[in-house]
Amino acid sequence: MKIKYLVIFAILLVLSACQTQKSETEEIKVLRMGLIPADDAEQMLRDYEPVREYLSEKLGIPVEIKVASDYTAVIEAMRAKHIDMAWFGPFSYVIAANVANAEAIVNGVRRSDGKSDYHSIIVTRADSGIKSLADLKGRSFAFVDPASTSGNLIPRKMLIENGIDPDKDFKTVYYAGTHNAVELAIANKKVDAGADSDNSYARMVAAGEIDPKVNKIIYTSPAIPGSPIVLRKDLPADLKQKIKNTLITMDEQTIHKVSGWGDIAKYKEVKDSDYDIIRDTAKILGMDITKPEAAKK
Repeated sequence: MKIKYLVIFAILLVLSACQTQKSETEEIKVLRMGLIPADDAEQMLRDYEPVREYLSEKLGIPVEIKVASDYTAVIEAMRAKHIDMAWFGPFSYVIAANVANAEAIVNGVRRSDGKSDYHSIIVTRADSGIKSLADLKGRSFAFVDPASTSGNLIPRKMLIENGIDPDKDFKTVYYAGTHNAVELAIANKKVDAGADSDNSYARMVAAGEIDPKVNKIIYTSPAIPGSPIVLRKDLPADLKQKIKNTLITMDEQTIHKVSGWGDIAKYKEVKDSDYDIIRDTAKILGMDITKPEAAKK
């Protein structure tokens, strides 16, 4: 009888191992990628079409790209396994790493200076009378999104370090939803000042969407680790490696076609610990990044 139970137990172990192996190597027939909103959704889809075609060709499977309504939606989509891959900001990534099994694989290296980091900036209209952070008290202010690194997390830290409580010292505060929307709200005098990234600002200036003589930068943060491209950690290991290699070896001509990624020359491998500085900042600000609510207002 004892031998009989041992045989049954052994069979169950083999079946369990086979099932595990099957789930780990299960074929992905369509790779689904989500994008945090940085611009108009239809424009972003047009901008990212070259990379969709490139990945589809190199991976040998169709690639679908969707632009979410906000940062939280991308995190929730990955948590529900509705997407396999995503472009996150650093703050939304560390939230997704905790709640959505996300794994950072690469980020972009700029052609202009060979760096992969970027900065948060505070912008106002040149005719607003605001010359320094101290002048922001009593004015209206726009953040990007609760889960935006350069549009919420870092500027909140900068403001607090300079004696400004973003929840008490502004006349009004709101979330514009995208980086572009912040800059346009400033340009159109709908808000006195706002937070953005230097990458987004430079892209809008180059495209003629804002005038640097009108939208003036009054404060710049220290360097922030670059926005990562992320995969679901439970994807098959061979597919994850193939995607990483495909991005790292992506030709510069294809990269330059994707205007949404900015002035990127190539992609380099990153690791999760590269974003510990973001975790430390969230801790200082009392934000609980172990819950998806951290990405909400």
